[in-house]
Amino acid sequence: MLESLLALGGLVLLRDSVEWEGRSLLKALIKKSALCGEQVHILSCEVSEEEFREGFDSYINSRLVYHDLFRDPLNWSKTGEAYPGGPLGALRAMCRRTDPGPVTIALDSLSWLLLHLPCTTLCQTLHTLSHQDSCPGDSSPVGQVRVLGLLHEELHGPGPVGALSSLAQTEVTLGGAMGQASAHILCRRPRQCPTHQTHWFSILPDFSLVLQEGPPLELKANPYPHTSPVDASSHLTFNLHLSKKEREARDSLTLPFQFSSEKQQALLHSGPGQATSHIFYEPDAYDDLDQEDPDDDLDI
Repeated sequence: MLESLLALGGLVLLRDSVEWEGRSLLKALIKKSALCGEQVHILSCEVSEEEFREGFDSYINSRLVYHDLFRDPLNWSKTGEAYPGGPLGALRAMCRRTDPGPVTIALDSLSWLLLHLPCTTLCQTLHTLSHQDSCPGDSSPVGQVRVLGLLHEELHGPGPVGALSSLAQTEVTLGGAMGQASAHILCRRPRQCPTHQTHWFSILPDFSLVLQEGPPLELKANPYPHTSPVDASSHLTFNLHLSKKEREARDSLTLPFQFSSEKQQALLHSGPGQATSHIFYEPDAYDDLDQEDPDDDLDI
């Protein structure tokens, strides 16, 4: 699973949620990149450096180049340790490197950057980072650049999420069932159809990833198999169903608005002893009786 995520360059978008956090998977990918001999640049915005390095051994920590935006992102303390350009300056400064080998850039997180940068500016910078062919101001070639971006998608609307999704070569959507985490991976390769994969996994305390089998299909379909279905009509004060006799009585009933043939014959052929009805009309003083101009009483 880690090999497939790290096989391509470009932007790898990790989409997590409140229920299924993605920082552990981000750190597992960082560990795998460091063990492959890559130098890893980390732009940390949500946790401190000490907390982020916790769990890595000394070799992994020696491969990490840490860019701290957690303590003083906007240089309010005036200590001179913050980046001159703020978050955008720190993001652009990660391009200035001398190592010609492959490089992994981890952004923790894109959600924090979206709160401090316009979405268009962030997307343009991410596109520049993930498509580097040479160092700024230098003609020497560099290796493959991979950008790992953690996104808390519940914090954003469909616009920013869709813009970042369109930039990503690989998308990882975290989920799970029955307390077991899963990762749905969408890979976009040039001139190929997108591929979809789903992996079930767990992450050890040293951020090693272990693949597991998913829950059985019957458990995923019904997480509470011993719970009997509840009849919603059991406690109603009226009956929703009719018995056979009740249906027959309903079908044989003649409704008052139904004009049957018996009624029609009775009205058309009245007997000699039946009373007939007459209408007596006495014109009013304001009635219009002119048939040639029936609208002459209208003041038009």
